[in-house]
Amino acid sequence: MARAQSRLGNEVSVYTTNLDGRGELGVPTDRSVQWDGVTIRYFPIQGSRFWGTSLPLAQALKGKIPDVDIAHIHSLYMFHTAVSAHYCEKFQTPYVIGPHGSLDPFIYKRHRFRKKIVEILFQDRVIRRASGVHFITEEEKTLAGRYTFGTPGFVVPLGLDIDEYSFDSAKGTLISRFPELNGKKIILFLGRINFKKGLDILVNAFAAIAREQDGVHLLIAGPDDNGYGKKVSEWLKMKNVDTKTTLTGMLQGEEKLEAFHISSVFALPSYSENFGIAVLEAMACGLPVIVSDKVNLWHEVVAAKAGEVAPCDADAFSRKIHDILNDKELARRMGMNGITVVQNKFSWGEIATRLLSTYSSIIAKPI
Repeated sequence: MARAQSRLGNEVSVYTTNLDGRGELGVPTDRSVQWDGVTIRYFPIQGSRFWGTSLPLAQALKGKIPDVDIAHIHSLYMFHTAVSAHYCEKFQTPYVIGPHGSLDPFIYKRHRFRKKIVEILFQDRVIRRASGVHFITEEEKTLAGRYTFGTPGFVVPLGLDIDEYSFDSAKGTLISRFPELNGKKIILFLGRINFKKGLDILVNAFAAIAREQDGVHLLIAGPDDNGYGKKVSEWLKMKNVDTKTTLTGMLQGEEKLEAFHISSVFALPSYSENFGIAVLEAMACGLPVIVSDKVNLWHEVVAAKAGEVAPCDADAFSRKIHDILNDKELARRMGMNGITVVQNKFSWGEIATRLLSTYSSIIAKPI
């Protein structure tokens, strides 16, 4: 998003911390980093890692915010959210805030007592004082409506640079690392191994398919979130499909592209999904997708005829996967439709222009 704005000729700075889950990013925290026209400043975490506390970040924001035309604050309930909104208010700098799915009722209700304290301390005020709330799908905007206090919301999706999703099979190393994938009809899950991703649904759906036909294989790619992968492995063993499943851990670069290009179908049965960037990536690679109706991108999948949508139910997912695996022409059409919709609706160039138009209209209004 920042790079796309920079390509339009805008001066863009990203201020963040080096927090990376339980660890820290290996980045310099004493100077700026330049990346594709964007200035990035990383600041060290101090004190509570849970809230992302960083006093150097706060001090830097105090100096930076008076010099910018607009601030785009990402995520709720964090230290940087409170500090950046505070200085925007103090220096009369308009800001928009992106909740990144935090206002989806499924997520909003989790840890409600803890969140309520933060809402009283600063979060409700941050939303009320914002010039706009940035949603990335119409579904997210609808679901969050009751929690935004009438603050205007606008929808601008995330995007891709589709040129980055072509793949040269000669560079493939994934199958050499995991030879059991060779020659199989692969059902791909790519994302965090997390409670909300519906992997229990996917395991049960795959088990039903594996009982009916040979040559199918489940590929689960992504980082293990808080040890949740152990549960997934136990489910696979209980269903006797662990030998037909490969868990690769996180894939990046060419190996991630290879996973998309060698697979037959992409499946994401999430109980809650604010957008689903991996769904877009699969579509950009010409891979038909099956998503739950809790993945907020599902309307676009249906409209583009780039895949199927199912409730969070293993039998429903099993039927949808079966249909695509056994109809090559259907899978081909869905794949081509996916590429077309990503090119037409989710390219960063077009999205950046829409976002800039929103920024400009906000900047033009008196605070």
